[in-house]
Amino acid sequence: MTHHGCATPAGTAAYAQRHAGHAADGYFRSTAAGLSVSSIGIGTYLGEPDAATDEAYRAAVERALALGCNHIDTAINYRHQRSERAIGQALHAAIKRGDMAREEVVIATKGGIAPYDGAVPDDPRRWIYEAYIESGLAHPNEFAANYQHCLAPDFLDEMIDRSRRNLGVDTIDIYYLHNPETQHISNTHDTFRRRMLDAFETLEAAVNRQHIAAYGVATWTGFRSPPDAPDYLSLTELVGLAFEVAGDENHFRYIQLPYNLMMTEAFALVNQQVSDEFLSPMAAAESFGITVTTSATLKQGLLAGPFMADLSPYFPEAQTHAQRAIQFARSTPGNTTALVGMSQVAHVEENLALMPVALTGADVIRSLFAGE
Repeated sequence: MTHHGCATPAGTAAYAQRHAGHAADGYFRSTAAGLSVSSIGIGTYLGEPDAATDEAYRAAVERALALGCNHIDTAINYRHQRSERAIGQALHAAIKRGDMAREEVVIATKGGIAPYDGAVPDDPRRWIYEAYIESGLAHPNEFAANYQHCLAPDFLDEMIDRSRRNLGVDTIDIYYLHNPETQHISNTHDTFRRRMLDAFETLEAAVNRQHIAAYGVATWTGFRSPPDAPDYLSLTELVGLAFEVAGDENHFRYIQLPYNLMMTEAFALVNQQVSDEFLSPMAAAESFGITVTTSATLKQGLLAGPFMADLSPYFPEAQTHAQRAIQFARSTPGNTTALVGMSQVAHVEENLALMPVALTGADVIRSLFAGE
C-alpha cells in the first residue's frame, strides 16, 4: 500500500505536541522547511541482508515511532534495498493501527550508490551492467568507482521511484545525493560541476512531481576534508549550483555528514569559505539556512562501549556510553538531528531514554575541544 502525502509542519508539530509531556525542551527541533523533528533519529545502515534483520529493523522502527522519534534515515543501497522495505512495513503498520499519520514522520533516503536487489549477486559487476547500463538508465562513462556510483538523471529518477515503492510512500521528505564526492574524486571539477547541475535539475523536477519534498547531499568525507583534497566539497558552490538551477525557489535544504566524539570536523574544522569568512560545515550550513543532520553518532557501535575517557562528568544525566555519545552529538550547536543506527528494540529504548534529558549546554560541548 502507498501512503499519500508527506511530512508537514502541522503534522510534525502535532506529533511533537503529543510527546511533549515526556520530552525536554529542545528535543524537537525545526528544519529549514518548518518540520518538527526529533533530535535523535533512527538510522538503518548496518546489518545482514536477511529476514531476521528485516524483522528486527521493522520492530525497532515501530518502537521508535511510538516512543517519540519521527526522523527515519535510510538509503536505497542499505542492505541492498531491504532497509527501505523494512521501514515501509513499519510505517504502514503504525499508520494502519492509527498510532500516527503519514504527515507526522520525516523519511529521508539517499541515491547515488548503485544498489543490488535484496542480496549481493554472484557477479556484481555484470549485474550492475545489465540492470543499469543495458537497460538504458546510464552510460558507462556516467559511473564512478568501478560502476558503484552514478548521478545520471535517468538513473536518479529510477532510484527515486524504487525508493518510493520500497518505502510505500508517494513523497519522500528528504532525498540526499549519496556521497557525491565520489564523482569529484573520479572526474575533473568541470565534469563534477556539470553532473551536479544535472542531478539538481533532476531533483527539482522530482519536487515538482511531488515525488520528493526537498533534497540535499549526504557525504562521508566531502565536508570533512581540507579545501585542496580531491574529495572536498564546497557548500558555497553547491548552494550556487542549486540557485543556478532554480533560483531562490530551489529546494536544496539539507546536508548530512558524520559527527561523533572521534570525528568532530563538522563542528571543529574551519574549511568552508562563505563570502570573506571561513567557517565550519555546521556554521556554513547555518549561514545558508540549511538544516544539518549528522550520522555515525556511535561510530558503528564503537562509542557504545568504554572506548573513550570517562565522559560522565560532562553528561551526568546520561546513564550509558551510548547515551553520552548521543548527548554530545545532539547537543552540539548547529546540529538538528543525530542519527543513531538502531536495529534492536532494546537499543531504541536505551537511546530514547534521553528524551526527558535537557540538552547539554553549548559551553560544555565547546569545552571538550582543545583550545576552547
